[in-house]
Amino acid sequence: MMRLPIYLDYAATTPVDPRVAALLGQHLTQDGIFGNPSSSTHAFGRTAARAVETARAQVAALLHVEPGEIVWTSGATEANNLALRGALRGYARRGRHLITGKTEHKAVLDVCRRLETDGCSVTYLDPDPGGLIAREQVAAAVRPDTVLVSLMHVNNETGTVQDLAAIGALTHARGILLHVDAAQSAGKLPLELITSNIDLLSLSAHKLYGPKGIGALFVRQRPNRVRLEPLLFGGGQERGLRAGTLPVHQIVALGEACRIARTEMGEERERLQRLRDRLWQALAGLGAVTLNGHPEHHWPGILNLSVAGIAAEALLAAVPGIALSTGSACTSANTEASHVLRAMGCDAPRARGAIRFSLGRFTTAAEIDYTIGAITAAVERLRALSPCWVADNATTAAPIGWGPPA
Repeated sequence: MMRLPIYLDYAATTPVDPRVAALLGQHLTQDGIFGNPSSSTHAFGRTAARAVETARAQVAALLHVEPGEIVWTSGATEANNLALRGALRGYARRGRHLITGKTEHKAVLDVCRRLETDGCSVTYLDPDPGGLIAREQVAAAVRPDTVLVSLMHVNNETGTVQDLAAIGALTHARGILLHVDAAQSAGKLPLELITSNIDLLSLSAHKLYGPKGIGALFVRQRPNRVRLEPLLFGGGQERGLRAGTLPVHQIVALGEACRIARTEMGEERERLQRLRDRLWQALAGLGAVTLNGHPEHHWPGILNLSVAGIAAEALLAAVPGIALSTGSACTSANTEASHVLRAMGCDAPRARGAIRFSLGRFTTAAEIDYTIGAITAAVERLRALSPCWVADNATTAAPIGWGPPA
């Protein structure tokens, strides 16, 4: 018998890998490495400092950058704030214009709104129906006072993957900084920051099987150092960019999570692609099921779809043994339709009916098969009960080429 509940909400957060948890526990108690890494006058502090630098090198290795370009933060939200607000302050003499996409996470969009109240100008780009933002759109939005372009790598609701290399080539040629929110892609997809001309990149440990409360910001140092104004002041840690005593146990856990991800990333991506294809093909067979996201440029750990004739909340309630979501965990208490899907041109019924399946390291084929059976039974039951569902007239809302696979 299948063990319930089944967790399919990895995009919201991931469980800590047991290997990571074991290392984390070794940096908490008196018989472990618990010292303050800033206490350089004794062995406890120096040992902790070495552990921090080992972890810094592990994160840097995952991103193919130098260890000195990694700055510790409390997570991707703080990293995004430091990148956007820090850059707009650090380059205020050059300009106060920022370009971003309408499908960004609230951790970027809300920062942009705040910057607007501070006198900055923000251009919000519309994606295509699959969620992609074209290089030409970015080029058309560039102004003489543009300082920064901020775009996420993998969308947290749809899994759409942006073409960072093309956009990075443009920003580099124009002398504009490129910030990437990689909360959903770090440790899951290859990231070549140097060749992609990425200047700033945010990541969070709890999205890649590490603990909550720790993240990092990549800040390019070569060939030209990116200038950021810090948000926090206090002890001068992290080269003055982020004050505060470093949480050694969380930092080493993030480093270990990155080490594991670097080793297992390729195999894991192929495994998740097989599971996602299995899930999508089965659910598409129900009819009038629309894919929300790009059919080709996507991260296989996320599948977002809408089932015609059924509200998302009703379907989730019908499968209580499966942990799913209707969108971003940060906005799950909001009953409004997803801003991501609305920006992609989805109508209100399709957006309100969207469900996100997000798979991860511990998802099994048996769990996917159980989910297929449970969702299929729930859809058939709910459609039979719905006075609005007319089988003969039900059609998918997706444009041609964006519906179920052949």
